[in-house]
Amino acid sequence: MASTSAEIIAFLLTISGWVLVSSTLPTDYWKVSTIDGTVITTATFWANLWKTCVTDSTGVSNCKDFPSMLALDGYIQACRGLMISAVCLGFFGAVFGLVGMKCTKVGGSDQTKAKIACLAGLIFILSGLCSMTSCSLYANRITSEFFDPSFVAQKRGYAYNGATSVISSRTKVHNSVPDKTPPKHFDKNAYV
Repeated sequence: MASTSAEIIAFLLTISGWVLVSSTLPTDYWKVSTIDGTVITTATFWANLWKTCVTDSTGVSNCKDFPSMLALDGYIQACRGLMISAVCLGFFGAVFGLVGMKCTKVGGSDQTKAKIACLAGLIFILSGLCSMTSCSLYANRITSEFFDPSFVAQKRGYAYNGATSVISSRTKVHNSVPDKTPPKHFDKNAYV
């Protein structure tokens, strides 16, 4: 009786883990960045594995789906693949786990059920590794971009010159060379 209740508790825990992994896949706020004014937040950029959006201070959102799988960065492709694999593996692990439990009548003898339950456990471990690797890869990319001084995609171009006066301690950085980079997805006309 104790092993049956332990199997049921373990099955419920693995199912709840699978549901949580499945719910993180469509979550919008995988990456959030804000551009602050002096008084209010002027824009909030947020992205997930499927789209990138911007919300201005009035609450108007403008989203853009990623247009093509081949045009994506490699880490987003890898994260998508790993998260979808984790959800699929979790589903099959749940099916095998349900068949391998002692309290079900499907699956054959106790020895066969034990092998199926062991297979379900291995599949759940693989599912957890896939989701953990995906989230860690995405988080690593975000932190490496944040601490990289040459990455300026969503950073403000202000340099600190020391507290020389009370009037202004920040000055806008100007480039003497004209910028020939392509326009960003969200510029000042994205809100109109």
